[in-house]
Amino acid sequence: MTTEQTTSLLVGLAAMVLLARLLGALARRLGQPAVIGEVLAGIALGPTLFHGALSDTLLPADTRPLLSALAAIGVAVFMFIVGLEWDAALIRGSGAIAPTVSLSSILLPFGLGAVLGLYLMDDYGTDDRTAFLLFMGIAMSITAFPVLARILTDRNMARTPLGVVALACASIDDVLAWSLLAAVVAISGSAGPDQWRILLAVPFLLAMLFLVRPALRRLVDRRPSLRLTPTVFAGIVAGLLLSAAATEWLGLHYIFGAFLFGVVLPRSGTDRLRRDVHERLGHMSSTLLLPVFFLVAGLKVDLSGLDANGLGDLGLILLVAVGGKFVGAFAAARLNRMPVRQSAALATLMNTRGLTELIVLNVGLQLGYLDQELYSLMVVMAVVTTAMAGPLLTWLLGRPTVDGGATTGSLVSAEAGERATDPAV
Repeated sequence: MTTEQTTSLLVGLAAMVLLARLLGALARRLGQPAVIGEVLAGIALGPTLFHGALSDTLLPADTRPLLSALAAIGVAVFMFIVGLEWDAALIRGSGAIAPTVSLSSILLPFGLGAVLGLYLMDDYGTDDRTAFLLFMGIAMSITAFPVLARILTDRNMARTPLGVVALACASIDDVLAWSLLAAVVAISGSAGPDQWRILLAVPFLLAMLFLVRPALRRLVDRRPSLRLTPTVFAGIVAGLLLSAAATEWLGLHYIFGAFLFGVVLPRSGTDRLRRDVHERLGHMSSTLLLPVFFLVAGLKVDLSGLDANGLGDLGLILLVAVGGKFVGAFAAARLNRMPVRQSAALATLMNTRGLTELIVLNVGLQLGYLDQELYSLMVVMAVVTTAMAGPLLTWLLGRPTVDGGATTGSLVSAEAGERATDPAV
C-alpha cells in the first residue's frame, strides 16, 4: 500500500466509526436498536446519496478490497458470538411453544417468499432459478436473534415468560435458517469446479460435534478455573478463523464455520470464560469491524433510481416478509393458548431481522442469487421490519417498566382470554 492509500483507509475508517456511533446513539434515543442507525450510516455513504461522492472521497476504490476483508472478519466474529450465545437449554425449557412457533414462522414466510420469487424472477432473477426461489424463501424467514435479545433486554423482558419463549423461538429460527442457507449454497453449485468438496461438509460437522466439542470439554474439566489468558484467547480466535476457513474451503461459506465453532464451545462451567470472550471480541467487533461491514453493505445499496415499479415491488416484499412471519408466529402461538396480545408481541419480535438479514443478503449478492437492485430493496425490508418492532411492542404491551411490567406470568393460563383484553398484559 502507498502512503496515500494507507492515509485514506485510516481516515475513512475513523469517519465510519464515528458516524456509525453517532447514528447508533441517535437511533437508541429514538427507541430503536443501534443497528438501525449503523445500517443507515452505511447506506448514507453509499451511492444512494450524492451518487456515492462521500464514499469516493473518503474511501477511494483501491482501498475497498481491504474494507471487504475487514468486513469478512467482522462477520465471522459476529457469527461466532451468535453461536457462543446459542443455548439449547432455552429450547428445552420452553415446552412445545417454541418449536411450533419457530416452524410455523419459517415455513409460511419461506413458502410465500418462494411464490414472490416466481413473480420477481423475470425482473430480478438470476441464471440459477431454483437457487433464486429458495434464497427468497430463506430471506423472508430470517429472525435476528441478537437484535431480538437486545430489544428484550432494553425492555426488561428477557427473563419474563414471553421473553424466554421469544429467545427460544429465535434460536431455533437461527439454526434452521442457517441450515437452509447452507443447503441452498451446497446444492446450487456455488463452489464451482471444486464442488466435490461439499461432500466433506457432513464429516466436518460430525468431527466438530463429536471430536472437537468433547476435546474442548475435557480441556475445561481438567482446568475448572480456566480463565481467558492471552494464550487461551489466541487459541479461541485461531479456532474460529480455522473453522470459518474450513467451511469456506468446503464450498459453503465462512459464516457457518464461525457460527459452528461458537456452538461447540462448552457451556457448563465456562460462564466467566464465555463472558470474557464475548466482551473482548464484542467491543472490537461492534466498534470497528461491524461498522466496516455496514459500510461495505451500504456501498452496494443504490436507491437513487427507485421508480414506481420498484416501490411496488418493495411493497410486495414488505407485505410477504411482515405478513408471512407475523401470521405464522401468531397462529402457532394462539394454538398453544398464548394470550392474544402476547401472541401478537411474539409475532412482532419474530419479525426483527437486523444484522442477521444483512449477512444473509450479502451472501446472496456475493454468490449471485440477487442482483444489486433487488438487494437494495431487501436491505430496506430488513431495516423496516427491525425498526417497527419497538413501536409495535409499546402499542401491544405498554411502555417497558423496571421489573418487566405485566409481561410476567403464565403464557398459557386458563384466563388467557380475559388477560388478553387487559392493556397491562
